Amino acid sequence: MTSHLSALVWTLYLAPLVAAGSILCITQRNKGAAASLAIVASMISCLGSWIIFFKGTDFAVEGIKWIDFGEALSIPIGMIVDPLSRTMLVVVTSIATLVFIYSIGYMREESGYARFFAGLAFFLFSMLGIVLANNFIMLFISWELVGFSSYLLIMHFFEKNSAADAGKQAFIVNRIGDFGFLIGILLLWVATGGISFSTINHSLSLFSQHPTLLACSLVFIFCGTVGKSAQFPLHVWLPNSMEGPTPVSSLLHAATMVAAGVYMLARIFPLLSFSPGAREVILWVGAITTLGAAFLGTQQNDFKRVLAYSTISQLGYMVTAVGVATTAAVPMFHLFTHAFFKCLLFLTSGSVMVSMHHELNIWKMGGLRKRMPITFVTFLCGMLALAGCPFFSGSFSKDLIMKFAFEQNKIVFWMIVTAAGLTAFYITRVCIVAFFGTPRTEQARTAPESPLVMTIPLIMLSIPAIFSGYPLITRYFIAPLGSLELPKETPAYVELIFILFFLVGTVTAWAIYRKASKDPIEIPLLVNRFYIDALYDWCVEKIQGGFANAMAFIDRWVIDGFIVQGIASLIWSFGFVLRFLQVGNLQAYTLFLGGGVIGIIVLLMRIH
Repeated sequence: MTSHLSALVWTLYLAPLVAAGSILCITQRNKGAAASLAIVASMISCLGSWIIFFKGTDFAVEGIKWIDFGEALSIPIGMIVDPLSRTMLVVVTSIATLVFIYSIGYMREESGYARFFAGLAFFLFSMLGIVLANNFIMLFISWELVGFSSYLLIMHFFEKNSAADAGKQAFIVNRIGDFGFLIGILLLWVATGGISFSTINHSLSLFSQHPTLLACSLVFIFCGTVGKSAQFPLHVWLPNSMEGPTPVSSLLHAATMVAAGVYMLARIFPLLSFSPGAREVILWVGAITTLGAAFLGTQQNDFKRVLAYSTISQLGYMVTAVGVATTAAVPMFHLFTHAFFKCLLFLTSGSVMVSMHHELNIWKMGGLRKRMPITFVTFLCGMLALAGCPFFSGSFSKDLIMKFAFEQNKIVFWMIVTAAGLTAFYITRVCIVAFFGTPRTEQARTAPESPLVMTIPLIMLSIPAIFSGYPLITRYFIAPLGSLELPKETPAYVELIFILFFLVGTVTAWAIYRKASKDPIEIPLLVNRFYIDALYDWCVEKIQGGFANAMAFIDRWVIDGFIVQGIASLIWSFGFVLRFLQVGNLQAYTLFLGGGVIGIIVLLMRIH
């Protein structure tokens, strides 16, 4: 039985890679065949994931020994199937399949159609590598492949300077976090002598003797999460990456790529329990990101950028949960619910974007609920789940995080509760401005509903956006990861505070924006994103400018001036001196030769 399941794991893992290669080599000029290959591959991966999930068997997939230096270092290419990877497999492949189908309609008139589907398939292969990896090296390699494929997808419309710049920024910023991640992996290897998760987990007793080493390695590993999951201060790349096609935003930045950092923390959660110091760092980074991104979301007028900052904020919730929870089930619970409702919200924004001829400014919309009823209703489902409306999926997972935060750190609790109120405010603001009122432009007055190939995935995603937080669902998907129970009973008013902030945020947005024709609130600090982007631009300009000036000085005065011109002048001077010996007289040459011989004889006689 295990051998059959191992073969199935290899099949679902490699199917997207085969599809990506086939699209690029064979079907690049056939749009229908390219899309079909990618969708079939994602369906194979999805079906295999569900089969493995329902089997419920934990097993290791033996692979090949990639590098073997005996006892010093052995790096196998192998995979692990356990409750954590099974849940993540289902989430990633199910959402990927729906996004692939949706992309048929979204990309039908765009350039690079086959290249786009090849990129999606390659990204899915890379993401599955992260989910299934049984050691840090395979995880890191897949981690880098995810970064590379996201770079290609974000700058899909590379003819636009903004898209090309966004792709480069995402790639560079993630490399900063990945450098720290690699250092953390090396520290763990030095401490335990292994890089597989099983070896490290069996060596936990070693870290009780070296708590500082453990804390340092975990903080460095967390740098990878800070980059990949867009946490402060490496969050700047995610809003700019909205320059990519909307299906890319939905797949990469809602359900899979950015969640990879949280998944990695869940994978090493046993290690984190041994290091309170590292968890404290994780807790505060998550809380600051949650609140800061929520504030920024209130002043964005671009539909997708609002969702981008909401993604950063929700990822902050997950990271905060890692810092306060007792099991990995708590952050994974919010990852699970968030994946569905955020993917839904991004796809509804894409539906609006297509109907509005790629217009994303919400103040140029209005009245779309009548023109696009399916998109509106499905957006409403995602919006209420994101805002934390009772009985929607997001309320269950957010409420649990807040209860844990209340028990662990009251300051963090009030930070994330405030963020919850701001979340309800900014997503209600988008809903009112874009879907209610009267149309503000001709595009809004004539916007058609999207085709079925785009609306069917929206309807299908609406179901888990509502129900994925209910106990009947979590019993199978989340409970196997660990307990969701609090160590002690939390006061009932904690939940009431959450509901109160949700209502205040929603009602305030309705009161301010229901009749507004332009934004009555404009806070420069938030419009300019706390000036963090400007600060980074200034730092890069100064560092790059200083480095360029230094290199120019070295090139002009050291290389050209001293080395090139200096050597040339030295040779010329030497030739100038020798020119006086070239008199053109045979008798003079004989005299020079005789003098030289006599000089050598005298020198030798003095030596002896």
